[in-house]
Amino acid sequence: MAENDLMREGERMMTICNACRYCEGFCAVWRAMEYRRAFPPNDMNYLANLCHDCGECYYACQYAPPHEFEVNPPLLFAKIRVQSFEKYAWPEGFAKIFGKNGVLTSLLLSVVLILLLGGVLSATGGGDLPVVTDGNFYKVAPHGLLVGLFGLVGLFVLASLWIGFTRFWNDIGEKLADFAHPSSLKLAAKEALRLEYLDDQGLGCTYPDDKHSQARRWLHHMTFYGFVLCFAATTTGFIYEYVFHWIAPYGYFSLPVAFGSLGGLSLTAGLVGLLVLKTRRNRDISDPKHCGIDIAFTVLLLLATVSGLALAAFREWPAMPVLLTVHLGLVLALFLVLPYSKFVHGIYRFAALVKYALERARKKALGV
Repeated sequence: MAENDLMREGERMMTICNACRYCEGFCAVWRAMEYRRAFPPNDMNYLANLCHDCGECYYACQYAPPHEFEVNPPLLFAKIRVQSFEKYAWPEGFAKIFGKNGVLTSLLLSVVLILLLGGVLSATGGGDLPVVTDGNFYKVAPHGLLVGLFGLVGLFVLASLWIGFTRFWNDIGEKLADFAHPSSLKLAAKEALRLEYLDDQGLGCTYPDDKHSQARRWLHHMTFYGFVLCFAATTTGFIYEYVFHWIAPYGYFSLPVAFGSLGGLSLTAGLVGLLVLKTRRNRDISDPKHCGIDIAFTVLLLLATVSGLALAAFREWPAMPVLLTVHLGLVLALFLVLPYSKFVHGIYRFAALVKYALERARKKALGV
């Protein structure tokens, strides 16, 4: 569906929902909807990214298909989110390429990067990957090469994510300075870190079907906090090397390895669980393109995580250089697709939560 047609459908559907308001207590979307009397495209992008995709509004709606009104907010919001990923992305063309077939694009990119990286590392090692059995990764991939390569890729990714965020934030009608409003930022962070809108007062959300469950909420927690632990592993490794001048490899019970191992296990469990739930999702409220982007990112992150765990476990085996090459190629591919994958929805959703907190504060100040 073309963007204009999709937005007109969104305006029609939200007008019906705003007249009904049966779902007003379900989540932030319906409370934010009540602040509006019209639903232009920028507001639809805001509401779609504020949505946590639980599906409860669909199961509760008296106007859902097969009713002639055909009210189906989860499907509508999923389609709008996909278009918003492409609309705010930079460079724009990359998002369209990834959106056409995210899984295939991710896998092909990974294979190409693994082969290229293998060629570079072989060249630096004199024609073949060196045989290393002491767990020292730098004997395979020189420290300077890793810093330069991942530094450049990291700067590109950060720039892309920042541009996407500012485009979204400006489009939904907010000034950049308002994002740092202390009380609103604190409230949004609390709601995001607790996944409050997937809890439903302890019942959980209606995902993957019409039965309430906490499974999705806990799996998201395992994925997010596993990612945080992996980031902590990288951070402590940086401190070890550049502050204390302790050179890798570090012991199995050192902080970098412990954080990385626990984070990797948590990530793996969370991602596998989310993929299983995704296969059971009600197809009536699922957009195939949105699911494809979601699955592509989840699979690539899972492959990078599992390869990292394997590398940590077998770092003193002769196969370590090959495992390192595969892991680095997968991580590079993961970084490069971040600005065009489901990852950006986390950024836009948090921004939408901040806007929702700002709207509540403004209404309260007006005595509404």
